[in-house]
Amino acid sequence: MFQGSLTALVTPFRDGAVDERAFQDFVTWQIAEGTEGLVPVGTTGESPTLSHDEHKRVVALCVEVAKGKVPVIAGAGSNNTMEAIDFTKFAVKTGADAVLVVTPYYNKPNQEGLYQHYKAVAEAADGLPVIIYNIPGRSIIDMSVETMARLAKDLPNIKGVKDATAKLDRPLMTRLAIGPDFCQLSGEDATITAFLAQGGVGCISVTSNVAPKLCAALHAAWRTGDLETCFAIRDKLMPLHDAMFCEPNPGPAKYGASLLGKMGAEMRLPMVPLSETARKKVEAAMVHVGVL
Repeated sequence: MFQGSLTALVTPFRDGAVDERAFQDFVTWQIAEGTEGLVPVGTTGESPTLSHDEHKRVVALCVEVAKGKVPVIAGAGSNNTMEAIDFTKFAVKTGADAVLVVTPYYNKPNQEGLYQHYKAVAEAADGLPVIIYNIPGRSIIDMSVETMARLAKDLPNIKGVKDATAKLDRPLMTRLAIGPDFCQLSGEDATITAFLAQGGVGCISVTSNVAPKLCAALHAAWRTGDLETCFAIRDKLMPLHDAMFCEPNPGPAKYGASLLGKMGAEMRLPMVPLSETARKKVEAAMVHVGVL
């Protein structure tokens, strides 16, 4: 369904507002560089500090540029089920190809609460594919393989997972529990080749904001069995993966995009500009991989 390098898009700001022109130009560039899918208004897109109207506008801007070229998986998560349903219905109306729905943060629902949350969202999605976003490091809770398998069995439009657990046994366990057609996308750039070897099919990537061509090439090499090229790119990208998380995401990715002239580095509080040390680390890593 979805595969390869999919970019978790940053959201550019100018003077406090969404920079719509820069965003659409950035989407156009991503497609030209070989990115195989686009994910607006996720964590990397600073969704927690976007208003609902801004959230929807960014999704619409992305679909407008990308529809028919590469799939758009619209961020639609919330710790409020009704809000997640509202974002999902908007994604359906706007023409997104799927929604990415994060496990509810802060509330700390149990596994039955997770099941009922995703069931409600999936039933409101009018058949649009739903991708579960499991990221315990941010949302505290971890959806179990058993709950995910139950959802996949009961709701036919729950099609996959963005797995940001960094647990490399998880994709194999999920594959064995649900089957090979369940779309497993990594949310951890640094472990992507290991994730692919364990049954994954792609990555929703932060690093591809600044190195989309290299990230896409890694996946292309993996799919053709060119492991020598795949592993060479893996090794080359590792310092950049590390730099992208030297301070809280999306600060490094947005700063990196600003070095490429794609947008400003402006963020919204409580996110703050990178330290001088972090800026030097991002710049050095981008020079190392040859994108700067």
